[in-house]
Amino acid sequence: MLLQDPIRPVTQAEVETFWQDGVVLLRGILDTDWLDALAGPLEQTISQGESVNLGIMAPDSGSVSGSDSNPDAPAFSAGTDHWRHDPTFLAFATASPLAPIAATLLNSEQIWLWEDSVLVKEAGSPFVTKFHTDASYFNLKGNQVCTMWIPLDAATPSSGVVSWVRGSHRDPVEYRPNMFVTDEPIPGTKGESIPDVLGTPELSSRLISFDLEPGDLTVHHARTLHGSPANTSEVRRRAVSMRYFGDDARYRRKPGLMVRPAMTALSDGDPLGPPDCPLAWPR
Repeated sequence: MLLQDPIRPVTQAEVETFWQDGVVLLRGILDTDWLDALAGPLEQTISQGESVNLGIMAPDSGSVSGSDSNPDAPAFSAGTDHWRHDPTFLAFATASPLAPIAATLLNSEQIWLWEDSVLVKEAGSPFVTKFHTDASYFNLKGNQVCTMWIPLDAATPSSGVVSWVRGSHRDPVEYRPNMFVTDEPIPGTKGESIPDVLGTPELSSRLISFDLEPGDLTVHHARTLHGSPANTSEVRRRAVSMRYFGDDARYRRKPGLMVRPAMTALSDGDPLGPPDCPLAWPR
């Protein structure tokens, strides 16, 4: 039977790190049986067209250097909202240790699911995940919003592990969402363009990343700048993200973003919940 509770409790020091840095590493907190259960459904998202190869949107069509276009490069597959039709993803979102972990870190009495996401960079995939903030893609406002990044494989800088700009969740800037594999903003969106993190010493000096093993996970604030390099290794980088929000989050319509059908009648400031955003905690 899959464990519904974390293998160990979240510490107060980890809570403080989350709010100070905008990201925290939680080692050895998740029963890897959950990852074994997800492996098959994750492959299904790729094989049955429930995810897309983001690499086709990259400006160089698969070349790290920006030349020698190669549309047949190993893929960067991504998809969202698999919980809506797959019972394993739904269970992982609402019956696993993730929701109580989010409740502790966000200091929230209740936790709702915003979305899940599959993120797979095949071995040798040359596509870079450009720096971005998750909050810029969400029709949400509030401080109690987070993303969990859960690796199914050991993740290292060579395989494309994520890097975060520490403390950037506290920067008073609203960024435009980009297309993930290009710096080009989504048309019609508002805000400032993402800065050149690697080329800006004040930002690059704040970068942090972690080598991860299955059973580890990271949690970052939705406003924290983050991105990841190409997978230059000979192993896959399979990961699942879960995006949650807590008590203070409310609907906020943002220009240029797609509106979910169930949310078209909402006004700014309205609360969100089932069925479009399932209650994950308390169970």
